[in-house]
Amino acid sequence: MLDPAIAEAARRAGAHAVGLIDVGCGAGLNLNVDRVGITYSNGQSLGDPSSPVQMSSKVVGDRPVPARAMPEVVTRVGVDLDPVDVTNADDARWLRACLWPDQPERAARLEAELALAATAPPLLLHGDAVELLPDAFARVPADAMPVVTTTWALSHFPLESRLRFLHRLDEAAAGRAVAWVSAEGVGVAPTVPTLGDRRASGHSIVGLVVFGRPGMRAEAVGRCWSRGRLLSWLAVS
Repeated sequence: MLDPAIAEAARRAGAHAVGLIDVGCGAGLNLNVDRVGITYSNGQSLGDPSSPVQMSSKVVGDRPVPARAMPEVVTRVGVDLDPVDVTNADDARWLRACLWPDQPERAARLEAELALAATAPPLLLHGDAVELLPDAFARVPADAMPVVTTTWALSHFPLESRLRFLHRLDEAAAGRAVAWVSAEGVGVAPTVPTLGDRRASGHSIVGLVVFGRPGMRAEAVGRCWSRGRLLSWLAVS
């Protein structure tokens, strides 16, 4: 879900390297999106086929998911009010406790994700995401494009904070292109089209917003269900 959208953002901006900034990062597992493998039900695959973390997703509809490779990820920054440090034994134990005991496959995948994340822990920034975004952007080298990701995080923000979040992204784009990839409920992500879908309809919109000159381009590139286990890709490459 994130992989093809990030690759598409880089293509549109002509970026050969990106710095990932995950807002509402939790344990920061999304920041390893380029280090996992994913297989789609139509036979397509993306990511690293040799990764210990392998995921699957069912493609809904006739449009294939773009098979474009992600650019090099040079920075990984997580922002959260209370991020989870996977290298901390107590934090890792808490993550394990969040799983239902009758889901051994999810427990096994979590162990693989924790081990993978521990090999290259992201930088974690503690605090209000809107206030910390300038600091996060400063951690991305000048020759890389910052890509901000949010996955079901903005619903915890009041509308005023969501609009301030958008303004922060626009400010950061004064000197270079900035992208925002989101998976949020219908109508939650400002500027991302809702495609006429109803709020609380049971699915989420995968949004892609690229900031830069000559302005901002916002598009709904997909719909997803069950946190990405089903994906309908909409964008025309």
